Amino acid sequence: MDCLVRGTNFLLRNIEAESFTYDHHNDKCRYHFETIRPSVICPYLLVNVGTGVSVFRVDSDDKYERVGGSSLGGGCFFGLANLLTSEVELDEMMRMAEDGDHRQFDLLVSDIYGGNPSNLGLGGDLIAASFGKCAKKSVADELRKYPDFKMNVTRSLLLMISNSIGQFAFMYGQREKTNRIYFDGFLIRNHAIIMRTISFAVEFWSEGTQQAHFLRHEGYTSPIGAYLTGSSLAGVLELECAEIVLGPFPLLAENIQVYKPDVTDLNLDCEAREFWIHTFERSVDSVIKKAVESQENCSTAVQRVQVFREKFLEQLTIIREKPFAYGNSNVRNLLDLREQLLNEQDFDDSYLNVSAFCFSRFCAVLRAFFKQKTMENAAAVGQLPSLLKSIDEIVSDPQRLFRVTRGLLAGNVFDWDRPWLIDAYDEFKSSLESKTYNCAAIFVDNSGADFILGVIPFARELLRRGCKVIMISNLSPALNDLTYREMMELVPLLRKADENLAIAIDNGRLMFEHNGQGSPCLDLRKVYTGLNRRVIDEQVDLVVIEGMGRALHTNLHAHFQCDSLKVEALKEQEREIGARPIHLLSAFPV
Repeated sequence: MDCLVRGTNFLLRNIEAESFTYDHHNDKCRYHFETIRPSVICPYLLVNVGTGVSVFRVDSDDKYERVGGSSLGGGCFFGLANLLTSEVELDEMMRMAEDGDHRQFDLLVSDIYGGNPSNLGLGGDLIAASFGKCAKKSVADELRKYPDFKMNVTRSLLLMISNSIGQFAFMYGQREKTNRIYFDGFLIRNHAIIMRTISFAVEFWSEGTQQAHFLRHEGYTSPIGAYLTGSSLAGVLELECAEIVLGPFPLLAENIQVYKPDVTDLNLDCEAREFWIHTFERSVDSVIKKAVESQENCSTAVQRVQVFREKFLEQLTIIREKPFAYGNSNVRNLLDLREQLLNEQDFDDSYLNVSAFCFSRFCAVLRAFFKQKTMENAAAVGQLPSLLKSIDEIVSDPQRLFRVTRGLLAGNVFDWDRPWLIDAYDEFKSSLESKTYNCAAIFVDNSGADFILGVIPFARELLRRGCKVIMISNLSPALNDLTYREMMELVPLLRKADENLAIAIDNGRLMFEHNGQGSPCLDLRKVYTGLNRRVIDEQVDLVVIEGMGRALHTNLHAHFQCDSLKVEALKEQEREIGARPIHLLSAFPV
């Protein structure tokens, strides 16, 4: 049981959207996934439906107790179903139960009271007595002759047992005053009829105040727990899963249980899901081209990239047919899936060029020649002094602020006029003129011109106005996003390009950090704790989020304890939200 509890706790704390509720009546998506703040997971009730049923109250990894159980579990169902039908395969029994009709065997409330028994507060289709119609021998004998006897009797049996499990689980939950009730065990295993019946029972007996929760990886709880508790391996799994410590961004206004980074739920929005899957399918060839170019001197690159292509398209097909297959389906997860599959084939940064020495899975990655990112960075740094000079020649503070803000939106393009799709520039300008911010945290997006000719002049203007700045990049590669290593390699070039930047860097007013992530999007539930400490220490009072992945696909509706600015130049893909092929967005929720 120690392994079961530890494994369950590990999954709930570390796997996004591990737990879910099941709604049989939701035609769009019957699975509702949730990510729970670790500090509010316990106490919970764990109902393990194995041979029998064991009910545990869990307060922590080390503090739990068995508070009850029942003999009406998987063994009871398997044994009685075998006696009644002679079927010996559990999965076949489940299939028969799904297709059966329990009303031939069960006595319903409407069978007893007739008509509409609403004065009793009961629905007519509720089961009043499991197998109640079999009380008469003549009826039972007649039922055995029905061609669907095996399916119907199996369904009636399964409903009787799973309803009982749901009822006494709720009663234990009431007694123990736990936050949630989780169900796992070999009888459940994502069988819809079990989850549907247990969910109905818990909701019915709790009068809607409780829900049944299930686990996506419930079959792995005990093995993971055993691995974690091994004396020679204690702590190893956690170290392998997280090289750095991550935590919630400290300036989020919402309770972390409420904050959801993703704007569009592709589980529920069928039209958006098809749009994005089709978009990713169309773009796969361009991704392959970049990946091969990044390792143009490697003889195995073409072979490996084809493996990526097959796997990625296969996963997209699965998500199209079963969007809930991997939990929450959203743009962020699709982007992360693509990066993960590229990494599996040793394409850890498709926008960089690798040395002529082709590496294998067992060799260290050698990077000697940079291609696209390096070329763009070098070209942008060369243009930076003249750009900053032209900005400094603008005497009017309002005009200069507008110039650098528009540059933040559009990189090195400065001819897109207002109004923008979401235009909160006036509010931002008014706030900046009415007070001096102490420190701004800027989550940056792309390398090259976007960062050097867009973000840097904007940050420099904030520095001019007395505000410190923390530049925040990704830790690891994703698309052409700026990484921390690349950003730090640019610091000497920025110092050389502009005296004001050099002074700000030297006196610690212009700082550089990473977010601990490697995604085109931004999940503020999992931010590098070193950055979180610096945000608190520097008393950040302005959060700037730049880029389509970070400011639109995620965090568009995020609220902070301080002012925030979300900026993005929308591309062709964003026509679904009413944008033109190129359209600017500047959101300033306070």
